[in-house]
Amino acid sequence: MEPVTIPTARLRLRTVGPDDTDAVYAACQDPDIQRWTTIPTPYLPEHARNFTEHDVPDGWANGSMFTFGLFLPGGELTGMLGISMRSLGVAEIGFWTTPHHRGNGYMTEATRAAARWAFHHLCIDRLEWRAEVGNAASRAVAESAGFTLEGTLRAALNNNGVRRDCWVGSLLPSDFGLPSTAPYLPARAPSA
Repeated sequence: MEPVTIPTARLRLRTVGPDDTDAVYAACQDPDIQRWTTIPTPYLPEHARNFTEHDVPDGWANGSMFTFGLFLPGGELTGMLGISMRSLGVAEIGFWTTPHHRGNGYMTEATRAAARWAFHHLCIDRLEWRAEVGNAASRAVAESAGFTLEGTLRAALNNNGVRRDCWVGSLLPSDFGLPSTAPYLPARAPSA
């Protein structure tokens, strides 16, 4: 798939490339991004270069991961969002926000726009969000974007060689009033 640009009310979601390497590198020096995501630590210039020049274009080309930088109208990077294909009809979203743009609702806005795009263009019926237990900022974004928190998965996340528990939530097309590509038969509530 060719990379796309998704406009929102305040942002432009677009793929990142070599011209964005320095901005990605600078953002990933943030201790919170290093703590709560699975980026390499320490994050070196070659990590940013490999990400913008290889990982991102390869993900789009082979349909495995669709990465968007979140940019203000003036071109400033406010965050990063990726949608990774996990199985037939299922994808997972991950994101981070630069320190001085946290708390502005940018990531919630971007997450909702990227989810709508994924439901329409990737033909997914379930978008999962996972975050290490304790990552309250990520959880707040997911809940604001409409994800249903489904529980805690034990030892389900590997962060730099350490297994950690993670929260998991989901967003379905029906949460946005959109049709699914496959029929969905929800579990019935137990009778009282």
